[in-house]
Amino acid sequence: MARQVTSTTLAQAVADHLRMRIHRGDVSPGERLPAERELAEQLGVARISLREAIRQLREDGYVEVRRGSSGGTYVTELRRPAEAWRARMRAQVGEIDDILDFRIALETETAVLAARRHTESSLVPVREAVEALHDVIGRTAFRQADSRFHIALARAARNERLEEAVETARGELFSPRDLLPFREPVEETLRDHQAVLDAVRRGDADGAAEAMRAHLEHSRRQLRIIVFGADEDGVDDAEWPAS
Repeated sequence: MARQVTSTTLAQAVADHLRMRIHRGDVSPGERLPAERELAEQLGVARISLREAIRQLREDGYVEVRRGSSGGTYVTELRRPAEAWRARMRAQVGEIDDILDFRIALETETAVLAARRHTESSLVPVREAVEALHDVIGRTAFRQADSRFHIALARAARNERLEEAVETARGELFSPRDLLPFREPVEETLRDHQAVLDAVRRGDADGAAEAMRAHLEHSRRQLRIIVFGADEDGVDDAEWPAS
């Protein structure tokens, strides 16, 4: 029997959609969301459902409501969601590997198809996303450039279902690099993205898949550092800030 759609489930769907946009970096910490009427129209939902969705996001630490002349609903610095993510990963042994195994299966094939099917014009946004990493200032700009790279690469693969899967996956999985010291993941990610782009541009499908796999294995290592507090070289948890 199909589940009945209620205002509560609709509000949850709206909250999930806004949460994914925040995770992808579409909406940045400190940024004000559109006014209630405008946002409800954009999303095609009733204002009562939007209000409930905003309430859920407030409870989870994603947004805060400010009063006064510059009042409105603003995205927070995401400290509470980041800590909640880390706590969940610690409690659910094996979740990290499940996440990365899924992304490797999905995005290595994306890289293969991009190498085989890309056009020069389709690689322009991929190259621009790589170049943007050279100049990023702050974690939000990094998350945005990182997401643009992976989504643009999926578009270059010219498979709408694959593109949608990559975009959805990036929105559903919290961005764990927000818990890392800033410079190291940027420099490593820049090298990895450049290696993927170079292989795709050459039409080297195997090389593109291998470069993407290496990139995501680096992400696996970063995830382990974030969650468990020490890497294989014994980095102490105190060296890794919580936000």
